Amino acid sequence: MVSENKSDKSFEAGQDIKSLTLDELKAGLTERGEKPFRAVQIYEWMHKKCARDFDGMTNLSKELRAKLKESYIYTSLEAVKVQESAIDGTKKFLFGLADGNTVESVWMKYRHGNSVCISSQVGCRMGCRFCASTLDGLQRSLMPSEMLDQIYSITLLTGERVSNVVVMGTGEPLDNYDNLIKFIRMLTDGNGLNISQRNVTVSTCGIAPMMRRLADEHLQITLALSLHAATDAKRRRLMPIADRYSIAELMDACDYYFEATGRRITFEYSLVGGVNDTEEDAAELVRLAKPRCCHINLIPVNPIKERDYVQSDAARIHAFKDRLEKNRVNVTVRRELGRDIDGACGQLRMRYRESTV
Repeated sequence: MVSENKSDKSFEAGQDIKSLTLDELKAGLTERGEKPFRAVQIYEWMHKKCARDFDGMTNLSKELRAKLKESYIYTSLEAVKVQESAIDGTKKFLFGLADGNTVESVWMKYRHGNSVCISSQVGCRMGCRFCASTLDGLQRSLMPSEMLDQIYSITLLTGERVSNVVVMGTGEPLDNYDNLIKFIRMLTDGNGLNISQRNVTVSTCGIAPMMRRLADEHLQITLALSLHAATDAKRRRLMPIADRYSIAELMDACDYYFEATGRRITFEYSLVGGVNDTEEDAAELVRLAKPRCCHINLIPVNPIKERDYVQSDAARIHAFKDRLEKNRVNVTVRRELGRDIDGACGQLRMRYRESTV
């Protein structure tokens, strides 16, 4: 189930410059007869000033810019559709990629700063029953540049700095592991946007061995596990990945992650009416959560027309949260942002594809 993280075919014609670290860029330019300080200039244009192309790098000579165009691919995503919520100002972006694929990103404004939720793959092969991202399967994984440029493009389009990044859009991040790790290190590096690792969250549906591998990176990011059920039988109804990794294996991986990083785990729990929102479900979740340093994020499920799942009603959500709080489990109910703009993962991309077929 875990990808081999091979470079995407769309980048075979030239090196993807925005996916190179500063050291890699210095080495590449030195081989081409350029001074290392040029790499610093170019890197700053790409990752701090968010330049859209080589021509925007005005302190470089025309000759150098021409040489760069011949040697490298420059990733700049095009916003093909933007939706803004009339309710809360959330913005959802559909970005076009160089190969004709599209990916979604969401910009959310909070009191503590602006958050962006980005995609890590085009489509997804994990098959979670309530998610629109999986309906057409996986087309390919994103390069670091394509993940980074979702943030850079949104920064330019909104005119506001991004302070928090969540890798929780389309795709399974740990199924694109090598590109994900490079993206995180470049995003949080002082030569780039320099976003704190503590302000980065990565969500996984639960690939236990990759969770352990992530722990061994000793990053200070938050790991969010899409749990959605507290028993194996019920989780298998919602998430095919549960056929491969049991809840016991996932809890062991979560414990390993906490021991290695000291970072509290977040359990994402989508409340689906009549499926996983009973008093018994809450009791099972307490059993899992209470012994651990964790946070429960309850998510009223965002219905999609291709599935028959419905959102739990307000009374049931309140009762579920109350049961957890009475047992001293740290819990919040996620604010429902962007419900009037195809807010669920994969919805906007699906609507766009349907309208252009």
